[in-house]
Amino acid sequence: MLTFIDTNQLPRNKAAGGEFTEVLNRDLCGAKNVLAALRWLKSGEKFSADASNKHQLLYLMEGSGTVRLDNKDYEVSKGAGVYLAPSETATIQAAANGSVKLFHLVVPKIPS
Repeated sequence: MLTFIDTNQLPRNKAAGGEFTEVLNRDLCGAKNVLAALRWLKSGEKFSADASNKHQLLYLMEGSGTVRLDNKDYEVSKGAGVYLAPSETATIQAAANGSVKLFHLVVPKIPS
């Protein structure tokens, strides 16, 4: 079965870390163990991917900004990605007078 999801038609939700819309979840397509979202940050906005028992991938689709990992800042731009193991965190901030569009993927930790 093929499911086409027009992400331009999905509602954007506001949160402390900018706007987001889920593009892959149980309601949209029956996904049981994965969640994906598009996130938009304007200048001065930050998104924190907090530690959890899941793996996370953050991919910059547009814009530039700063990623904070292990108390160190890294300048990033379109095409940059960050993988976070279950115990890791990262904070992404859009560049001054800029914006960022992120793809955020969350998948469960595989039991050992």
